[in-house]
Amino acid sequence: MCNVMKDKSEFDMRHGGPFDRGSADSYYGRGITPHYYVGDTYSTDRVEEDKMNRHEIEAYMAGYEWNEKFGDKKDWG
Repeated sequence: MCNVMKDKSEFDMRHGGPFDRGSADSYYGRGITPHYYVGDTYSTDRVEEDKMNRHEIEAYMAGYEWNEKFGDKKDWG
């Protein structure tokens, strides 16, 4: 995994972006599956890992790791 940074401001924080999707996957207890949405989540085209560039994959991984370290998890109870 990449190096987790406390300052996440270097990443695009938009809803549906790679960082957002990584943090959401962690929050909901999903595995690591790099992806993002062109616009808003679920209402626009999904871009899969094989179509992502290195920076987009790094942003996804940073979001996932950030939530693992500083975020929380969905309480399914």
